[in-house]
Amino acid sequence: MAVGRSGFLSRQRGPGVAVEVFDQVRRVPKAVRAQRHPSSKSAITWIRGHRSARIGLSGLSGVLMLAAIGLIGFPLFTNLIQAGNEGHLAQELLSPGLRQQYINGDVGVGQSLTRIKIPAIGVNVVVVQGTTDSALRSGAGHYTNTPLPCTVGNVAIAGHRTTYGKPFSQLQALVPGDTIELDTPVGTCVYKVTEAPYKVLPTDVSVVDNTPGRHNLTLTTCAPRYFATHRMIVKATMVSTEPAA
Repeated sequence: MAVGRSGFLSRQRGPGVAVEVFDQVRRVPKAVRAQRHPSSKSAITWIRGHRSARIGLSGLSGVLMLAAIGLIGFPLFTNLIQAGNEGHLAQELLSPGLRQQYINGDVGVGQSLTRIKIPAIGVNVVVVQGTTDSALRSGAGHYTNTPLPCTVGNVAIAGHRTTYGKPFSQLQALVPGDTIELDTPVGTCVYKVTEAPYKVLPTDVSVVDNTPGRHNLTLTTCAPRYFATHRMIVKATMVSTEPAA
């Protein structure tokens, strides 16, 4: 038998030749595979024999380790910052001076403005005035171009979802009928969620447009987590209000 061009065996020679040729056919693919796919031992040997490869591999390992530490450590670090700010902001919210500023409408960016409570998702944090990066280190901030909490119009509040205490981490779990309470220096009001949370592009600022003659509340946060390609929106309407004692 002999090997034709198609790779199949054909009856052309004696049995001894057929065995020899068949052995060669079996050996050739193994040799080719050995050249194309070097063993792990060969790769390790090569790395050990090249100092630059060892240095590069060590550097890559270090970069990956630092990235992992950053992903885990940064949120924890920001949470500590928010927790440290919360105590000061809670005291400020109860101060007579802030109450007068609230009445006059001149609460400064970064100052306490209201406390937001959302029982359904365990939220209970102080909201500061403003949505700048420094202001939002407190966790949640009020859009300065919207009405003050508990007043007529569309009150808008933004909150972090993965850092700085992540007060709005579970905002997607809210359903129509859930309550949102705002405690301000001059009184308390309660809103009820009117529709399921939904997403918009970051450029869609119409969600915080004013609603003259109506008492509305809009909450915003990043979506999805860690990427912030969109904004998650929660809409609510005031159902009760009570002045401060």
